[in-house]
Amino acid sequence: YHAGYTQDALKELVEAHLVNAVSRGLPLPTPGELFVTGPTYLRGMSEAATEMRRFVLDLMRRGQVVEAEQYLEFMDEVYSHLVTVDFPDAVTDGLRRHTDVLRGVLERTRGDLTMAIRQDQMREALLGFERNLDRNLGTNFAATEHGVEAGDDDESQELYG
Repeated sequence: YHAGYTQDALKELVEAHLVNAVSRGLPLPTPGELFVTGPTYLRGMSEAATEMRRFVLDLMRRGQVVEAEQYLEFMDEVYSHLVTVDFPDAVTDGLRRHTDVLRGVLERTRGDLTMAIRQDQMREALLGFERNLDRNLGTNFAATEHGVEAGDDDESQELYG
């Protein structure tokens, strides 16, 4: 039962249960409910948090930034808890390495999400600027910049004569 390959399989079981719970908004199962040891549970938790990067990236692609931030918060919480476990690797079965991997994934994910948020803010600011420019100059700057030429539609006929 305590052989390495058995613990790896149990770690994968923990990961699957935790990913399922987080993605469905359910309470996280405990080590006792999953019949696993503490170190196996913690390694599975680390793997589940690492897996959340895929969820964040998929949500970002769909423009669901608020939901992506919630998964990032879960990743951050897991890392914050795991980094406090300060026992020898012989006791935690290599948890430190898993925690280090999670830290790298968390930092990349945070950077990617931050860039996506900033790009959305920039896009909105530019659209607002174009609308103000159109209103103040009486032009259809936004339409001409986005491929609508004078004469292509009724509105541009009015604007461009």
